[in-house]
Amino acid sequence: MNHNLKLEPEEQELLDSYERDEWQSVAKFQERLRQYQSYAIATFEAIGLVSIILPQEDVKAIREKAAATGMSYQTLIANIVHQYVTGNLVEKPRSA
Repeated sequence: MNHNLKLEPEEQELLDSYERDEWQSVAKFQERLRQYQSYAIATFEAIGLVSIILPQEDVKAIREKAAATGMSYQTLIANIVHQYVTGNLVEKPRSA
């Protein structure tokens, strides 16, 4: 089958396998689907997933600072929030 998509090698391998009809239906699909959905929900609740909207320039600055320290920007944001809630984030006085 001709696809106009640029696929990664791993994705192409999966597509080729599917097109060779190597895939089989899962027994008790709906039951297994509900089971895995409950696992996913429990995982997100356990890790405290939060979505926030930040200004683009703040995200850019956070990404740059995170890259400079060798961590992901999500980890940097989590560290900043943790320091704040534990009282370890000290506000710097601003120059007038």
